[in-house]
Amino acid sequence: MRKPVRIIGIDPGLRKCGWGVIDALDNRLSFVAAGTVTPPTDGTLAERLVVLAAGIAAVLAQHHPDEAAVEETFVNAGPRSALILGQARGVVLVTPAQHGLDVAEYATNLVKKSVVGTGHADKNQVELMVRTLLPTANFKGADAADALAVAICHAHHRVSALRTRALA
Repeated sequence: MRKPVRIIGIDPGLRKCGWGVIDALDNRLSFVAAGTVTPPTDGTLAERLVVLAAGIAAVLAQHHPDEAAVEETFVNAGPRSALILGQARGVVLVTPAQHGLDVAEYATNLVKKSVVGTGHADKNQVELMVRTLLPTANFKGADAADALAVAICHAHHRVSALRTRALA
């Protein structure tokens, strides 16, 4: 009997970093866990990034995913905010890689289109579809819902990505 692939999806953020873990076997998806890593807002940037890395590492150690997927961040703020978010994104890309996982990246619009059917869905639509696709899902907040959406997107696209890499 084939074993499901365990996928962690991560929605990067320095204030709230959402994560969601699912199992995927063919077209069947199962909820495993979800939550957020919330670094303190009063520490230095370096301290906050350390907390973020440690939080993601703890989730990886607890749930043992086989693959990771990270949402590409869309920033519509100033340059300083974009730089800080980029540093948080770097942490959530490198931490799973340090644990030996392949890390895929998905544009926000592709995640929304894969889960909701339209690339311009709002957060409520994403959360509703995540709850529809994973009826046993137990999570709080948009960040965890977005992370589960990233994992679902990866589950839908991973096979074609593996085939493309094999041909290269």
